[in-house]
Order: sequence, then C-alpha cells, then structure tokens
Amino acid sequence: MKYRISMIVLSASAAFFSANMASAEQLTFVSQGGAYQEAQTKAILDPVSKLLGITVNQDSAPDAWPVIKTQSASGKILWDVVDTPPKDCIRGGEQGMIEKLDFSKIPNADKMPAEYKSPYSVAYEFYSSVLAYNKDKFGANPPKTWADFWDVKKFPGTRALRNHPLATLEAALLADGVPADKLYPLDVDRAFKKLEQIKPYVTVWWTSGAQSAQLLADGEADMEMAWNGRVAAVVKDGAPVGYSFNQGFLQYTSLCILKGAPNLGTAVKFVNAALTPDIQANFPAYIDYGPGNPEAYKTGKISAQRAAEMPSSPDNAARQVLISDKWWSSPAGEDAQKRWAQFIQQ
Repeated sequence: MKYRISMIVLSASAAFFSANMASAEQLTFVSQGGAYQEAQTKAILDPVSKLLGITVNQDSAPDAWPVIKTQSASGKILWDVVDTPPKDCIRGGEQGMIEKLDFSKIPNADKMPAEYKSPYSVAYEFYSSVLAYNKDKFGANPPKTWADFWDVKKFPGTRALRNHPLATLEAALLADGVPADKLYPLDVDRAFKKLEQIKPYVTVWWTSGAQSAQLLADGEADMEMAWNGRVAAVVKDGAPVGYSFNQGFLQYTSLCILKGAPNLGTAVKFVNAALTPDIQANFPAYIDYGPGNPEAYKTGKISAQRAAEMPSSPDNAARQVLISDKWWSSPAGEDAQKRWAQFIQQ
C-alpha cells in the first residue's frame, strides 16, 4: 500500500513538473559569442530572465546572416531573437526573413531616437570605430582626425585599417574634406580614390578585433582604426596607446526577431525588457560598449567618469558619425562591399 501511494505521488509530481515545464516561457537568444556574450549574459540576459520569469537559451554565431538565410530557406526556424548588425535585420526584413516589430508592444523604445530604430530592429548596444595611436610615437601632438591619418608627412609611421569597407570608406571621405553631415549617400568613387592614396602606407588590413588590439599592444601599428572596446582593453593593460571619440564612427548591434520564430510572443516581451533603461545601464559595468537606449544614462547607475568612456553617451555620440545601416543594406552598399574585395586584391 505504501509503495502504491508513493508511486501515485511520484506520478502526480512528475505530471505536475512536466506540465509546468511545458507551460514555462522560453526563447533562444543568439549573439556573437566570446567575452561580449559573457558580459551581456550578466548585464542583460540574466536580469531579463528574472524580470520576465522566462528561460533564455543561448546560441552564438559570429556572423548570423548565413544561418538566418539557411533557417528561413529550410522553414526550420530554431532561433527567436538575434543580436546582429542592423543591416542584417533590415535586409532580412525586406527579404521576408525578419519579423516587422510592433513598437506598440515595445514601450521601452519610445524615447529612443528614430535613427536607432528600423521597422525590423532596434538598437541594443553601441561601439565605435576610433582612431587609436601610439603615445610614445607621437607624444604631445597625436593625430586627431582622419585627415591626420592620411597625412603621412606630418604624421609618419605605420598604419593599419580594417579589411572591410564599412567605416573605412567614411573615414576616407572625411579625410578628403566631406562634412560629416553630408557623408550619405557615400560618394564611393571618391572614397576609393582617397584610399588609393593611403594604401601604400597601410602595413596591415586587420580582419579581427583581437588582431587590431595586438597590433597596438605590440607597437606594430603606430596608428589605426580600431573598435573602442579593443583599444580600451589595451590601454588597461598598460600599453602606451591613446584614442579619442572625435570623428569616430558610432555603430550598434540590433535586436531583431526571426520570421516564424517559435516563441514570437515571448520574443517581443524579451526585446522590450532588454531595452529597460535600468537593465541597459548594466552594460558599462561589464564591457566597454554603451547602452543602446540613451535613457540608461539618466538612471544614475552610470557614473560621469564611466559615461565619458562610453561611445553612446550623449557627449561622445555628438562627436561621431552614426553609420547609416540603411545605406549599407541598400544595393549601393552591397556593390561597395563587392568593390572592396577587388580593391584589396589589387
């Protein structure tokens, strides 16, 4: 009798547990892996999971675009929310692979600038491409603008640029005298003509953030374009490196939802919660990238000193060019990327 009662209790418990597991909300969130995803897990994902009472499963893909296309083509959608460059969200939306966002269900995005949003995406976190330099090499007169970077007589030394046209074409145009507010649509011919001038002096066209940081740490590059987080890490390690957000290129990753996401309703709630100012304000505690929602700077959680180090703080954002992902996701942007491959190979 005791055995039968125990079995009944165990069966009932198992059924209750299974029912709750089945009804518990969950989703799959995808980001780019590494230290970045570890930081956002602590800053954003864990707090959101607690706030909503949901399970956030994680996957990573340094380049999510090919996987988004594969899942969409097969009809087997495994991901829900993706942290990826906005151009992927925009072109994915235009090609029927990304959900159009219902911003009435994402009130935390209401006060965000219009340029931080698209019909298919919303800014999640910010980083910058900045001009970094060796302080021992240039002393009290470091390069401050992209015109300085191109001035090999006044600022002799080794140079490095990213092996990618995004931000690099913009830097070339600023160096050639195009006003920051007149960059778009990019004059691609003029940009490549200017790049031909500096090409003989570029010793490395870097392909990863780790490589760009190593060039600075080892002193192999006297000046280079690099992501602010990578530069900040080198500075913290004691390398004689300086940088400024002046004429930096403000970039952001976006949150978007795959078309046919298996947990669509939960995904929308997740996006809204991830943009909560108080949660967004956690970013600077774990990584040198800034909150996507500017309201985070009004929470009191980010000190003035830390805000000065953030690419998306109001003061720093005003000194930079916001990259136009709309242009880069257009046919003209796609053509520029194809032309870049030819430029590098020549």
